[in-house]
Amino acid sequence: MADQTQPWAERTVEVPPQAGVGVPPQRDGFRRGVAPVGQPANPRTVPFPVVGQEPTGTGWPGEQAPRRPLSWRLAQLRRGGEWSAAGGLFAFVCWGIWALSGQGDLSGPLLVLVLSLLVAVGLFALFRLIGRIVLERQLGRVRRTARGAHLATAVFLVGLGVAWLQQTEWVVSVWNWISTNT
Repeated sequence: MADQTQPWAERTVEVPPQAGVGVPPQRDGFRRGVAPVGQPANPRTVPFPVVGQEPTGTGWPGEQAPRRPLSWRLAQLRRGGEWSAAGGLFAFVCWGIWALSGQGDLSGPLLVLVLSLLVAVGLFALFRLIGRIVLERQLGRVRRTARGAHLATAVFLVGLGVAWLQQTEWVVSVWNWISTNT
């Protein structure tokens, strides 16, 4: 029995050496604690990229980038959405002024609004596709937001709203009156 005055962490048990137990047999040329010369310590590391191989974004040649969940992609699309929302709100108000100034049936202007919003959604998708090709594939950059596509879409929607206001007679006359009197 071990000495009870020693703490339990300092107690040792002597085990007699057994034949055949210990370091397993190694291949030729291997010495414990000595790295092989001429080979990298980690065989997966490559010091220089292989010419003609497209980067996959993971750091390992031939290995695909990890697939991201749909919730991550939706969160990425939401970042920067305030730009599109502001441009859409401005375009909607301008459309309302233009549509109500026509004093006629609202089915035509409503169709114009729906088609214009579909064009804005298509432009947003086009800007995202261009960003994916240019930024991710060509430059190897990871995109974390959709701010650029939202900003470009907002610029389109604001321009659309201004075009609707330019087609409204009383808005143009008020603008001309303000510009001549100031």
